[in-house]
Amino acid sequence: MHPDHVTATPPPAPGEPTHSPGTELRDTPGKGAGVFATHAFRVGEVVLAGAIKAELDRNDAHASQIGPDRFIRHAGLMPRVNHSCDPNCGVQVNGSGAHDLVARFPVHVGQEITFDYAMRNHTVQHFPPRCQCGSRLCRGRITGWQDLPADRRHAYHGYVAPYLLHIPQAPQPR
Repeated sequence: MHPDHVTATPPPAPGEPTHSPGTELRDTPGKGAGVFATHAFRVGEVVLAGAIKAELDRNDAHASQIGPDRFIRHAGLMPRVNHSCDPNCGVQVNGSGAHDLVARFPVHVGQEITFDYAMRNHTVQHFPPRCQCGSRLCRGRITGWQDLPADRRHAYHGYVAPYLLHIPQAPQPR
């Protein structure tokens, strides 16, 4: 496969969940599987509740960073949610330390659930060089928090993993 193309998400393995309250796994043209709303969500409403499946010893394409040096794998549909540079959901940490996806904007029935992977990971190294989200705010590549432009950091206020706010940032280009 050409390195500029996202590797399609394989179909769910036997026993892997294909739905969660208000959401379901569906085929997404060009991206493999994606998670879609089966009912509407209001701003601030939890769209997907996170649960920790396993602690990991390093970052990978489906890892969620929960601290400066801590990575986990979420259970359920969370690893199947696709990236967008202009997502309808953001990240908030729940009582178990996992990430919930919370609606940043109203989410309509049939709409794909998305979040920016920079909302949870300081660095992102496991994706092709070209982002394929297709949003009008697409940055051209999937980045981590450290490479997120200041205007996007500001737009994501209240919807990022809190530990990211305490890591010193490199100066942003003007």
